[in-house]
Amino acid sequence: MKNLEKIVSRIESELDEKDEVREVALKSSRAVIRISGGMLRGLHRKEDVSHQFKDLKDEVSRLSGLLADHPDITAAGYIESAYQEYAEVGIMISILESGDVPSPEELGIGGVPYLLGLADTVGELRRFCLDELKSGKVEKANSFLEKMEDIFSELMRFDYPDAILPIRRKQDIVRSLLEKTRGEVAVAASTRNLHAKLEEILKKE
Repeated sequence: MKNLEKIVSRIESELDEKDEVREVALKSSRAVIRISGGMLRGLHRKEDVSHQFKDLKDEVSRLSGLLADHPDITAAGYIESAYQEYAEVGIMISILESGDVPSPEELGIGGVPYLLGLADTVGELRRFCLDELKSGKVEKANSFLEKMEDIFSELMRFDYPDAILPIRRKQDIVRSLLEKTRGEVAVAASTRNLHAKLEEILKKE
């Protein structure tokens, strides 16, 4: 069986290459997740993270290029998680800077990790909303609530099996966060209006 050794050697070489790619991809995905998390914390501290995002985008681009010929590795959970974290921070930066969202093409990722990252931004928007409420800025808080509402409305259009788009659990989380935030903003608005009326009464006296 002269062909057997050649065939097995070729397969071994291919698997060695795939193993090397997997190791590099694993390190890269961990870096993407770590940097994305740090950038989200920076956004809440009102830091300028635009220069970091450029480096992050370059890292994601390199990762995508590395995996271009390895769709099986791309489908691995840790790669999807990295793309989701990256999408979340990219979307949040855009919302804070322009009030709008970038497209998946602008971020350089596919539609599925984009949607999953978009769902995660609702939690971040809630944090911004609560920060504004603590400062007594009800109108600003309400603007973040409106963005949460917009995202929720669009996410609820999707009803696919988890094998295509595993978003149902995130939809439930978004719904819960939205309901809580609505109540908190409504209470803050009512409290502010009550205080304003009391001040009016006291001035008349």
